Amino acid sequence: MFENREGQSVPQVTFPIRRNGDWAQLTTDELFKDQTVILFALPGAFTPTCSSTHLPRYNELAHTFKANGVDRIICLSVNDPFVMDSWKADQHAEHIEFLPDGNGEFSEGMGMLVDKADLGFGKRSWRYSMLVKNGVVEKMFIEPNEPGDPFKVSDADTMLNFINKEARLPERVTLFTKPGCPHCVKAKVALDAAGLRYEVIELGQRGLSYSTLRAVTGQGTTPQVYVNGERIGGSEELAQWLSQRQAASAAA
Repeated sequence: MFENREGQSVPQVTFPIRRNGDWAQLTTDELFKDQTVILFALPGAFTPTCSSTHLPRYNELAHTFKANGVDRIICLSVNDPFVMDSWKADQHAEHIEFLPDGNGEFSEGMGMLVDKADLGFGKRSWRYSMLVKNGVVEKMFIEPNEPGDPFKVSDADTMLNFINKEARLPERVTLFTKPGCPHCVKAKVALDAAGLRYEVIELGQRGLSYSTLRAVTGQGTTPQVYVNGERIGGSEELAQWLSQRQAASAAA
């Protein structure tokens, strides 16, 4: 079993990082002192669960976390700074700070450094998340000590539920578009004006085609807008939905 360090201070570590193309140092105090911080740690940059689920959801909920008193959100992995910077660029996770624990010192100090030599990974961090206030761990969610790479409790929604069970989740908006589509531009402008974050799926990118659009949405035109998994429609239907949303918010 892994040790739960709730009520204890985080390890004192100095991290070598890259800043403006040069080497720099970042200390534990700079990261945690006089702040409320979420840190989630994972086995490796570019790995499937980390890239598809764990990291993106923390980025999606970043504004909600900050509205509930969190100052910064840190993603830690036992990788070198170059790998972590490349992963950050690939993920477009602009609200997350990527922390390279290249030597595993922080992970070892947390009692979370594990041997994944059977996968060719060497020493890596076990998957966990924690809420840290002024350098002291208030809450830890540690994945169960099971074979493989369990992902059951260190997710963003579990952390948000601990911080505030009544927190309002942001709408999950997906926008199917194509290059040169004026109605797609109109939909983006409307979503931006409403302050809604959205995922863009563009035809012609990564093998996506009209066949993909029709298979997923049942439609042959763009844009197609989905909110929380429900199809809203094109730009005109989106405008109507946003108007109803605004009216409902004003009446609440």
